[in-house]
Amino acid sequence: MTKILRVSHSLSPEFLEEVCQCTSQNGVIAVATESSYAFSASIHSQIAVARVADLKGRPSDKPLLVLIGNWGQLDSLVTSIPSWAFSVLEHFWPGPLTCIFKCRPSLPRHLTMGSGTVGVRCPGSSQLRSILNVTGPLTGTSANRSGSSPLSTAKEISEQFGKEIDLILDSGPSPGGLPSTVLVLSEPPQ
Repeated sequence: MTKILRVSHSLSPEFLEEVCQCTSQNGVIAVATESSYAFSASIHSQIAVARVADLKGRPSDKPLLVLIGNWGQLDSLVTSIPSWAFSVLEHFWPGPLTCIFKCRPSLPRHLTMGSGTVGVRCPGSSQLRSILNVTGPLTGTSANRSGSSPLSTAKEISEQFGKEIDLILDSGPSPGGLPSTVLVLSEPPQ
């Protein structure tokens, strides 16, 4: 059965070390976001990202979005930010806004699937951002099989995916609601 770690307001060094160890060893974790739990894995591990895609049952050519803990992590993912977009990002990040940027050519193909773009979100949860600041950018796709409703508790994830993921970070029930808004940072924006 999957290990479940309770997320507290202050994340201990031991907690963060265990999460980092899991993600650095091709592990898949479940974390709470603004609306539901998400499957997360290191963006640098093709094995872990493939595991996430398999869990979802999604086509292997569909890109996965990336969660970041701070704006500094964005530099390693994108080539540029349109000047008009800074005010949008400053207003809506952290929060449930996924932005589609032109990606760096060095970004792993398993994230972009050759699209030349990458979806990025800086989540609203301060605990999740603290985790991301230590692990680095992680994938962030809703914890469910494609076509099913996203899961909102650690218990639901454990029951449905307990043998398939490595670690569940239990933050209590997620609030539910709509998934993040997606904004394509193109001219004109979409």
